[in-house]
Amino acid sequence: MPQINFGISLSNYIYIMNHIKQAVFYFLFLLLCACAKAPKTPSTCEFTQNSADYFTIISNDDSPHRAFNVFCKKVIVFGVVIYATDDVSDLDLLHAANVMAQYLDNNEDGIADNPLILDKMVESQAAMVLFGTDNSKDMRALFNSGRQVEDQYKLQDLYGIEIHPNWNYDAPFDATFEEVLHLITHSGYAAVYPDVFGEFQGSSIADAMDLARGGQFDDIPSSYPTNAWYTYDDRTCDYGCQVTEYLYWALTSLLGAQDYPGRFDEIGHEWKANTPTLLQSMDPSVFAILTDSAYQLPMVLPDGTYMR
Repeated sequence: MPQINFGISLSNYIYIMNHIKQAVFYFLFLLLCACAKAPKTPSTCEFTQNSADYFTIISNDDSPHRAFNVFCKKVIVFGVVIYATDDVSDLDLLHAANVMAQYLDNNEDGIADNPLILDKMVESQAAMVLFGTDNSKDMRALFNSGRQVEDQYKLQDLYGIEIHPNWNYDAPFDATFEEVLHLITHSGYAAVYPDVFGEFQGSSIADAMDLARGGQFDDIPSSYPTNAWYTYDDRTCDYGCQVTEYLYWALTSLLGAQDYPGRFDEIGHEWKANTPTLLQSMDPSVFAILTDSAYQLPMVLPDGTYMR
């Protein structure tokens, strides 16, 4: 049988084959990382207590499921757990706990302002999950190991790089205000008062959002009407997600969190009613919902110093 000449030398052939092997190895390595699961036993780490803080950090040695074994520490706020990995600082973990407590117990009398909300959060096993960075190995391991428990828990992620305990109405914004509130409204208010806070078309908050967007859009439109003041443009965010984001913008604006020099320039492409005065004048529908005392929503912005 005649030999086939591919027109390459033996050395070049070896060179090419080595690169193919490296590429295959790299692909398999990425595949392994993507499919990695949480450890079989809870992670451990060292942490320190702050005697001045109301809350105490504890070990996650009683992890409720393998998926949560990526976390080595946690804080429990009125029965709601805030988990954290080793690369989240103790300061950031305690800050998230204090913000959650102040949202739920705004007058800081030691009792949740709306027990129905807290009960629903505990019942649905709502929890914050804190990682150092987005898409970290631990984050991928949690969700790879937790697919079978997705229906059992209501999880909201938050990352150490976006937590700013010393935030004082300046940039960068402290994302703790947003992500903690998302968990409370999604697993609490939307479940307890679906007709008002339900994340679907026809609820009171959704109707107010449709007005703010200049129409009812199932999907993100190519452009919003010129008179819209809520113009969220993340195409991965479905209608329910849009409601969650709208409620965040409205409530934190009412509480004054979005009212400081330079903030409108950062968020104006998405949200224009960024002060209490603007919210009341531009969006009276949502203003009436948020200030209705029947729902016991927070009226004071948390500052991360619960019971201090």
